[in-house]
Amino acid sequence: MKWLRKKRVLLLLFIGFTAILFLSTNWMSWFYPIYYKNEIRTHSNTYEIDPFLVAAIIRVETNFKTGRESKKGAIGLMQLMPDTAKWALEKAKLPDVSLERLKEEPSANIELGTWYLSSLSRKFEGNRIAVIAAYNAGPGKVQHWLDEGDWDGTEAAVKNIPFGETRHYVQRVIYYYDQYTEIYNEF
Repeated sequence: MKWLRKKRVLLLLFIGFTAILFLSTNWMSWFYPIYYKNEIRTHSNTYEIDPFLVAAIIRVETNFKTGRESKKGAIGLMQLMPDTAKWALEKAKLPDVSLERLKEEPSANIELGTWYLSSLSRKFEGNRIAVIAAYNAGPGKVQHWLDEGDWDGTEAAVKNIPFGETRHYVQRVIYYYDQYTEIYNEF
């Protein structure tokens, strides 16, 4: 009889602890953490880009791991292609940023990547879905799809994106963007 009482007490303690844990903290943030929040916040404010979008792109590109280089040569947290990075460095006029720094330094990579997202946002008139697609496939391809009517640039029509890789990429970024905006009240 004593062991049954101990089990009940242990069960109640476990249920109580679990309830406190899940109800009093934002436990989903454990599964969807955002690293480099200060850098993302700073550069998002500077270039007027939604910080959750920047975080979602980083999550899909590298899962917040620095020093990454893709098989195609994309570098850093935000996986910028070297040609795109060179072009963006010229246009953005960022004196303290170089290609060498982009691969290893999160802040430099986030700054240039966020500047590039801002540039894409202006080009596609704030269409977040087209911006995400252009970040992956390039603005020329996305503009061609829109001009030719292959894709209308909406989230509802993501399944019509002609490139499977870009279609999947957009879906993943949207997924993480939605998770972040649901989990975190503010950035």
